[in-house]
Amino acid sequence: MAWAVLLLVKLSPAIAHESSGPERAELQLASVNAAVAYADADGLVYGKNADRAVPIASITKLMTALVVMESGEPLTEWLEFRERHIPAPANAYTRIRKSSELRRGDVLRIALMSSENFAAYTLAGHHPGGYDAFVEAMNAKARELGMMNTTFVDPTGLSVNNRSTAADLVRLVRASSKYPQIREYSTTRYFTGQFRQPRYRLAFGNTNILVHRESWGVGVSKTGYLSAAGRCLVMLSEMDGRPVVTVLLDSLGTRSPMGDAGRIKRWLTTGAGGSVAASARAYEQKKNAAYASSDSASVSLN
Repeated sequence: MAWAVLLLVKLSPAIAHESSGPERAELQLASVNAAVAYADADGLVYGKNADRAVPIASITKLMTALVVMESGEPLTEWLEFRERHIPAPANAYTRIRKSSELRRGDVLRIALMSSENFAAYTLAGHHPGGYDAFVEAMNAKARELGMMNTTFVDPTGLSVNNRSTAADLVRLVRASSKYPQIREYSTTRYFTGQFRQPRYRLAFGNTNILVHRESWGVGVSKTGYLSAAGRCLVMLSEMDGRPVVTVLLDSLGTRSPMGDAGRIKRWLTTGAGGSVAASARAYEQKKNAAYASSDSASVSLN
């Protein structure tokens, strides 16, 4: 099938690119920063502050997964959950017992589907060259993918210094989707980890409710949250019969990214722009002012 050529038309602060399909109203999203792209075409269909570098919380773990897969280390190897060598930069509660073991593939699975921070840390610790080499590999991969406004300092996303843009994260989702294991692990609905040394079980659930809905055809998924990052979601799913990459950063409520995903799906299908709650509008204004203030302070220091 020949797809329509995408035209670039600037709509400040959002951008939209599309030359066919239904006549579309201006898309209304609760997320402060966003990007939408067809996975099988270049460019963005829609962007909202898409080039603004912001904290991305546990969306980080998608790059963690990419580095693990490209390391070539066996997914069947048992990994030990060791004491952290540096303090966690934020609350890092875990149910996993220190010194216990789980296979690398399952460690990666729970890091993606359930956003298990100790799992992401453990993957980095068992990387060839260790933790620091893993973080270096994350940044090297970002540069290789053309994610020029992205920086990683840890593999979990607990640090506010893990920063990227919505447009850069589109590239990350596209790259991650090439690995069947990342597709499977990130969209696993429920999983029971079988640990050893000692033997015990832990049940995990996916943090994205949309993976439970067949109509969405979710192929890659990752959620994230920090107070500085807001609610975040990146996803590859089927919309209007095509694979679509959705990146939603900094939303107010737990359901806001899901609501935005629904608005994007309707916008692509029917052209309806939708609407968002007044509380979300107020949150967006507050965050935009904070971003502007931060940018001004940065310029002054330089």
